[in-house]
Amino acid sequence: MTADLPSVKLDIISDPICPWCYIGKTHLDKALAETPEHPFVIEWHPFQLNPDMPREGMDRRAYLEAKFGGKEGAVRAYAPVVEHAEKAGLSIDFEGMQRTPNTIDAHRLIHWAGIEGKQGKMVDALFDAYFAQARDIGDSDVLVEIAAKIGMEADVVRQLLSGNNDVEDIRKRDAHSRKMGVSSVPTFIIANQHAVPGAQQPDMWKQVIADIMQQLQSTEGAT
Repeated sequence: MTADLPSVKLDIISDPICPWCYIGKTHLDKALAETPEHPFVIEWHPFQLNPDMPREGMDRRAYLEAKFGGKEGAVRAYAPVVEHAEKAGLSIDFEGMQRTPNTIDAHRLIHWAGIEGKQGKMVDALFDAYFAQARDIGDSDVLVEIAAKIGMEADVVRQLLSGNNDVEDIRKRDAHSRKMGVSSVPTFIIANQHAVPGAQQPDMWKQVIADIMQQLQSTEGAT
């Protein structure tokens, strides 16, 4: 981010088991890497794709049966995901996934990582654990291990996860997004004004950044 111009808030509403969120972040990261002078300050916000998921999650096969009518329906539904993930250079191990987790604890972890200034690293680590490694990110031991890898205190995280700290806050924030009209993720909110839905391509983000930079420079020049 450039120090010469004002920052612009980019709020990202997401769920760490959402493949389009994984792809969308990859596209955004590519654009940000190619325009390091970008003005964005990024914050991640919770949205549960399956808010009624049992706290312990559920067997992946049972989940696919309930949502898509079985494996064949899931294959059809996920075909575009696989195609776009491959184009983005990502590998998703759908075959290796044994459980579909409840993500409330993963969202709590993202929130706590944000307090420590490690939110982006946590989101990356959760995406990698779930999609690339097919790990159960509803499991406390897995979450503690992920937290430790990005430099958080494992014992503190384990203690927090064992209680209900911030559970209601996460649910309220999720409900607030839905009340504001968010019905799918990822949804990107630019400067608290413009909503950009979906896994947009890097070129789109580079154009958005260029437009914002031009506006900011014009505003600075006029003052």
